[in-house]
Amino acid sequence: MRAPLHCPHTPTHKQLLFLGLNTEEAFYGGAAGGGKSDAILMAALQYVDVPGYAALILRCTYKSLTLPGALLDRAKQWLMGKAKWSAETSSFIFQTSDPANPARLVFGYLEHDRDVEQYQSAEFQFVGFDELTQFSNYRYRYMHSRTRRLEGSNIPIRIRGASNPGSIGHEWVKQRFIIEGKQYNRPFIPAKLDDNPHLDRATYVKSLNNLDPITRERLLNGDWDVRKAGGMFKREWFEIVDAVPALRTVVRCWDMAASEQKKKSDDPDFTVGLKMSVADGIYYVEDVRRVRATSFATDKLIKQTAALDGQHVTIREEQEPGSAGKSVINSRRTMLAGYMYKGVLATGSKAVRAGPFATQAEAGNVKLLKGTWINEFLDELELFTGEDGGGHDDQVDGASGAFDELTAPGRSFMVG
Repeated sequence: MRAPLHCPHTPTHKQLLFLGLNTEEAFYGGAAGGGKSDAILMAALQYVDVPGYAALILRCTYKSLTLPGALLDRAKQWLMGKAKWSAETSSFIFQTSDPANPARLVFGYLEHDRDVEQYQSAEFQFVGFDELTQFSNYRYRYMHSRTRRLEGSNIPIRIRGASNPGSIGHEWVKQRFIIEGKQYNRPFIPAKLDDNPHLDRATYVKSLNNLDPITRERLLNGDWDVRKAGGMFKREWFEIVDAVPALRTVVRCWDMAASEQKKKSDDPDFTVGLKMSVADGIYYVEDVRRVRATSFATDKLIKQTAALDGQHVTIREEQEPGSAGKSVINSRRTMLAGYMYKGVLATGSKAVRAGPFATQAEAGNVKLLKGTWINEFLDELELFTGEDGGGHDDQVDGASGAFDELTAPGRSFMVG
């Protein structure tokens, strides 16, 4: 194992395990205080004496990089006087045996998916994500395309992540490293507070005890399974399948309870278009389109999705009551001329409407076609309470509407 250069203290046992990994991907984390940020910084520094080596450490926002005690502040404490700091490029430059070919450690951020574009022409041998669960799966996977090395180079390509459970990326990180990790050679090194002798444990535990039970379990014990549950749906009811039957009845149900997200702090509902089919008594959720957008962009998405689905797929939309709701449906019917489109008035509470779908799911009669939408779909179902103010329920509404359409009397149109 290569030692981390310029590290002012001895790595912990768990950090040494992390530094010794030779896989392309690896993940370090669990509880707070386990030395995650130090582990990422140490890993980035293992090859800074090699000519041409380039490493990138990312946080979700630049502000989170520069806070007191955060990664960039810590790196400056470790590296000032040992490497040249460039504020213009947010990087440390290290002298190597080839003066014309120094090594670099760059600090950056990926606050939005579009931010990956700033790295389109870059090349790194190491990319480290601090607090990985704060990133989307897209941002993480895209940065794989920025890792490369010259032919004949002995520098390994490494992508490393560190994080606590929770935040927006909880499920995809858990799936990639904790559930699938061993199968796909993506090691997970769990670390807890007790694994870090450099921290005042008693004081930190006292601080964590002020948190709600879910967050406390995630940060104190690194629990990836604890979650707030609504009780109506359970994740384990849904089998994920690779294909659906060729002969089936198909519907795409749209729930239009959406508005455009104008500020990052806003949390409006989503427009959701859920595609469901049935064959031999088994229901398949095949696809979920989910977006926050203007009415113009939403109309464009609905029309594009209809073309991709084909004219054999029934399109159903929940109709708002009153003349305004009728007007929207009539306008959409004109837009979707040539497709089997209709608006339907919803009756009963959200919980009542979701009940029949939940019953079939519990019986094992609902399967999910493998796709990138599954984690967000299951997250929403597990948190669904059916109560107003209980969080987002647009995907539940879409599933309830699609299931209702497929079970309505007289539905027998099949596609092959």
